[in-house]
Amino acid sequence: MEGKAIVVLEGDQTGQELLEESLRVLAPEVTGVSLRFERFDLSLESRRATQNEIVHQGAAALREAGLGLKAATITPEASGDVGSPNRILREEIGGRVIVRTGRRIPGVIPLGGVHAPISVVRMAVGDAYGAQEWREGEGEDEVALRTERIERRICRSVAEFSFRLAEQTGAKVFGGPKYTVSPVYEGMLKEEMDAAAERHPSVPYDPQLIDATFALLLGSSGDPLVVPALNRDGDILSDLVLPLFGSIAGSESLLVAFEEDYVPRVVLAEAAHGTAPSLEGKNVANPMAMILAGAALLSYVDGEDAQAAARAIRESALEAVADGVRTADLGGHAGTSEYTDEVIRRTRSKLEVWSTL
Repeated sequence: MEGKAIVVLEGDQTGQELLEESLRVLAPEVTGVSLRFERFDLSLESRRATQNEIVHQGAAALREAGLGLKAATITPEASGDVGSPNRILREEIGGRVIVRTGRRIPGVIPLGGVHAPISVVRMAVGDAYGAQEWREGEGEDEVALRTERIERRICRSVAEFSFRLAEQTGAKVFGGPKYTVSPVYEGMLKEEMDAAAERHPSVPYDPQLIDATFALLLGSSGDPLVVPALNRDGDILSDLVLPLFGSIAGSESLLVAFEEDYVPRVVLAEAAHGTAPSLEGKNVANPMAMILAGAALLSYVDGEDAQAAARAIRESALEAVADGVRTADLGGHAGTSEYTDEVIRRTRSKLEVWSTL
């Protein structure tokens, strides 16, 4: 019997190396889950050779399979080049939200007293990204303008997913846009947050303006938090939240597209970091985020065996660090493959023990 398909989007430099480590952990002989991997080469060389046709093919496969794992890729800066594959993927699968969760890594001291997990749920499209921009006038009278837009369906997706995630994880929905200064534009997200709060009365809800959200996060030491955000606000928040836990190595990034009832239809997982060209070929980069991305994907596969494997991988990745098997960025001496080997060993051991209980 064929296994569940996962679309694998290959990438560049260290991003590709860490993708291979994650796939080692997801192998059926490790997890006991029947999976098959459909690979698409999204390296810069391949994207240039196909004029991004390979990205469109990967997006079509994603829509069909519903699950994908992506390596970090290079986005060339030159105008007229192939640009970012992420933009194409978001548009073609109908991605609405991006979720990144900062969590404490055992033995790594967090900043500002932050210990409980913080998930940032941001718009995947619209807002400052893709805005129309132009300039008028000359000299000191020159002005720059842009026209941004957000859609209610995207605002509703962000709000509803945030409350459902908080419900699942026992978290509080916290933060929000600058709705007092921008009641028409940013207020649309706040309206949907308020409406979602009424649909989920059991979820603690503490709306805050975005500037207060930044300030209060630095002293967050209580409940787990889920922070709904506009596209640009969420991009900046993610870059703040992940380092609060001492490293971006412990966080996966999820791009989610939905059915009409806000059940995830497509989930694309990747690490929150880039291609790290200086680490390529040295077997020193930390594969933890990519391994956690794979575990996150498994949690969206039906069946108790997939759920057990997802839990086993997550626990093994964190416990390995707690027991001193760490790459250099976390103050250890383990190589990339050595850390992955340890995660595989622990995952197999957990699943074997659990199967006897």
